Amino acid sequence: MHEGHEQMFRRRFFVSTLLSIPVLLYSEMLQEWLGFSVPVFPGSEWINPVFAVIVFAYGGVPFLQMALPELKDRSPGMMTLISMAITVAFVYSLASVIFPTQSAFFWELVTLIDIMLLGHWIEMRSVRRASSALDELAKLMPDTAERITDDGETEEVPVSELSEGDLVLVRPGASVPADGTVEEGDSDVNESMITGESKPVSKEPGDEVIGGTINGDGSLRVRVGATGEETTLAGIMRLVEEAQQSKSKTQVLADRAAGWLFYVALGAAVVTAIAWTVAVSFDATVIERVVTVLVIACPHALGLAIPLVVAINTSLAARNGMLVRDRIAMEDARNLDAIIFDKTGTLTEGEHGVVDMATVDGVDEDDALGLAAAVESDSEHMIARAIREAADERDVTTPDATAFEAIKGKGVRANVDGNEVYVGGPNLLAQLDSEIPDHLQHFADEAGQNAQTVVYLVRDGELIAAFAMADVIREESFRVVDALHDLGIEVAMLTGDSQDVANAVADELGIDTVFAEVLPQDKDEKVQELQDQGKLVGMVGDGVNDAPALTRADVGIAIGSGTDVAVQSADVILVQNNPMDVVRLVKLSKASYRKMQENIVWAAGYNVFAIPLAAGVLAPIGILLSPAVGALLMSLSTVIVAINAQLLRRVDLSIPELPSGTPATDAQPAD
Repeated sequence: MHEGHEQMFRRRFFVSTLLSIPVLLYSEMLQEWLGFSVPVFPGSEWINPVFAVIVFAYGGVPFLQMALPELKDRSPGMMTLISMAITVAFVYSLASVIFPTQSAFFWELVTLIDIMLLGHWIEMRSVRRASSALDELAKLMPDTAERITDDGETEEVPVSELSEGDLVLVRPGASVPADGTVEEGDSDVNESMITGESKPVSKEPGDEVIGGTINGDGSLRVRVGATGEETTLAGIMRLVEEAQQSKSKTQVLADRAAGWLFYVALGAAVVTAIAWTVAVSFDATVIERVVTVLVIACPHALGLAIPLVVAINTSLAARNGMLVRDRIAMEDARNLDAIIFDKTGTLTEGEHGVVDMATVDGVDEDDALGLAAAVESDSEHMIARAIREAADERDVTTPDATAFEAIKGKGVRANVDGNEVYVGGPNLLAQLDSEIPDHLQHFADEAGQNAQTVVYLVRDGELIAAFAMADVIREESFRVVDALHDLGIEVAMLTGDSQDVANAVADELGIDTVFAEVLPQDKDEKVQELQDQGKLVGMVGDGVNDAPALTRADVGIAIGSGTDVAVQSADVILVQNNPMDVVRLVKLSKASYRKMQENIVWAAGYNVFAIPLAAGVLAPIGILLSPAVGALLMSLSTVIVAINAQLLRRVDLSIPELPSGTPATDAQPAD
């Protein structure tokens, strides 16, 4: 809708502006003001009315059409005010051709239409969004599935043809085509896009799988339990759609001001007509006074007051890593009472890392880490990658390993410098019948209390080290929480992880409220729960499971490295994948809204003086505002609004240094 309106306003602005040039050139008032003249020829007196009629019909009629819903709802706003001004100017100007008066409003009419078209073109360009969240969700489901026939063969069929009870083959790396139960096979399934759990979930016969999730290295045979609209993914899609539809309609500040101005102008016109009729009786002077009041009330500057700020706001945001898809949400960000963060991939890296380690006496930590990295050198498992990355960060020398072997469900082994070395979890220790030294057992117990995974290093049958693994907290997350607290904003966290994992992260970061072990529909409900407490809620996330909550929130903020559906469901996208930009968002929202308020005052404020003068309150002392001076005041107000909007570029979006002392990225100016 916004894209179509943008193209319409753009096209009509350029055509109307081109058609306005002859009207301006043949305006006697402008010729007198600017000291120029144009050739006069037979019929030239019709240039102004003819071209003004064309501009009104082409550029002005859309405003009349858009004013109808406001009138039907009995809530006059910007469109009603614009329509009233251009209609009065149009009718009066045409009447002046038949019944000559002191002045016509042809040039004011066309310039008003041109400026309004420009303002709405800028506005539509700023708020354009093509929300395709539901399409992105649908893409998670594969188009086809391998159904196993009665004779044990497989046949490729469209997913839409699957029925409850069908048996399907899910190959390594393939998407699960429907909700169901594993009947045969063992594998790890990546469910992070649905449940938010960062670790792949081990699946074996009897376990349930969700359509749209990604199978790991093993092969699975799944008995279909739900298809189509009954699947978990379809439920998430319904939640997103419902949340989108439940967005409350927020009245734009400028539109409210225009509504007030509409009633002020009508009231002033009625008073003017009565007063002048009583004073001088009803004649052309009375009509001219009334028309002058109504035309002066036309919102030249008011039409640009908000769009100009929005355009600069959008540019500033983009230059600083924020893409604004919903202007209303951007304005609401200034009043946020609480911001909910998804844990995995937002406050944390979304990948497991080595967060602590312990060794037996006589074994150096770096040597143990290098030995473990050597054994894991040929593995692509997430724990193997974490150990290798930890060794790289410490600049540990990794020896060569040979005879690598993966022990399914337990760990890996390899020969390193003539030693048989194993890396794995508790199941591996049970197989090797290895005893755990007391201090390593204590280390493992503490890690378990902090919801950390423990991996052991065994050399020649002797347990020599243990590594605690956890989803690593992002460095920026500490400063984000502190900065939001400084702004008086409550910080909450939503996650599909266990309560222990969530509490450990929340305690370390100082988060106020924790919602753990929640499914997608629960995340949506938790946002609603805070909203029901009267709080304006922002949501920051990066996964498909966050999409309903992002859409339900008053301000949905997606981390740009997240899934496409999260990005498409959000109001603001942090393209630099930096949660610290949430703080910048709030600061920019506050500064932008302040400029909007100032512009509204400047844009409408001149009416406080101009309308009474146009009505003739100072006529007894010889001061009577002419239409020409009124037009000059409108132009001056427009210039002031434009200059004030430009001052938004000076807003300070810099952020303090991060805890490590590394300077944060400097704020960038708008284009």
